[in-house]
Amino acid sequence: MELKNKNVFVTGSTRGIGLAVAHKFASLGANVVLNGRSEISEDLLAQFADYGVTVVGISGDISNSEAIEKLGSVDVLVNNAGITNDKLMLKMSEEDFERVLKINLTGAFNMTQAVLKPMSKARQGAIINMSSVVG
Repeated sequence: MELKNKNVFVTGSTRGIGLAVAHKFASLGANVVLNGRSEISEDLLAQFADYGVTVVGISGDISNSEAIEKLGSVDVLVNNAGITNDKLMLKMSEEDFERVLKINLTGAFNMTQAVLKPMSKARQGAIINMSSVVG
């Protein structure tokens, strides 16, 4: 898939592996949506200035479609967002467990569902689901 001028949404991309993935796509000419739970800083967006692509940031709930609307269509979705709650099961509350499921599973489901219909209609696109050994 040629990536120049394609739109890529990377969840969980404000640091770590997600940020590295976003940089790689931008270096290949793709427009990128950065996403994370905390506010997307101007300093973070500025890291992408030399690539000559459009980069927008959206913080918060990964089921939010605001960033998709900003770029129009999404050609590649990278479901990278995930959290861990490293506790023994005996010490984990139901709320802790639900939060992990909501971000790691429901978030990926919601994002995939948001882009799947337009991708199917266009008869092109890619969805990449990432996980860790903890996931």
